[in-house]
Amino acid sequence: MSPSFPLFGRPNPAQQSGPVEWLIVGLGNPGSKYLDTRHNAGWHVLDTIARDNPGFHFDESRSKATIARGALAGVKVALVKPQTYMNLSGEAVGPVARFYKIPPERILVAFDDLDLPPAVLKIRKQGGPGGHNGMRSLIQHLGTQEFPRIRLGIGRPPGQMPAEAYVLQKFKPDEWAAMVSTYERAVEAIKSILVDGLDIAMNKFNVTP
Repeated sequence: MSPSFPLFGRPNPAQQSGPVEWLIVGLGNPGSKYLDTRHNAGWHVLDTIARDNPGFHFDESRSKATIARGALAGVKVALVKPQTYMNLSGEAVGPVARFYKIPPERILVAFDDLDLPPAVLKIRKQGGPGGHNGMRSLIQHLGTQEFPRIRLGIGRPPGQMPAEAYVLQKFKPDEWAAMVSTYERAVEAIKSILVDGLDIAMNKFNVTP
């Protein structure tokens, strides 16, 4: 099993020029020991975009975040990986949003969700943190909970295992195989949100495949 995605290609100046229209934020923890864990599911979605769209390359640093800019489905976006730990994610995303002048309704966040079964994907227009510390920090620093998000189900921990320990474990091989399909589906959902809007994307993707 090799969960980490390689990043291919160099920046495409034509794709990087011009204003950013959306922020696509993936939540996770920095550091090699966390890369392949359940809590980094949001990062895995961004890595999937970079893997399949060579114009993206994470070569820009700004306000405690690593950023890749490019065009996705014809829309100029910035992929944002906070380099804080999870519970401080808003300290990275808030300043980046202000720098690019992106309103909350165009900040799309992908994150792991204990309340969904493994590999299930759900799009929401807005909502509370649901016990997720990264989302709680984003809401605090953006000053609103009215921003869209893609929830990536990782299921509940078995037995009496604390949730804090469960989310920092690496995926098992069978779990990872299922999640790879979910990440690819998440990328298609993101494209649909950018092109068709949230309502159409929710009707299309908020079903169990």
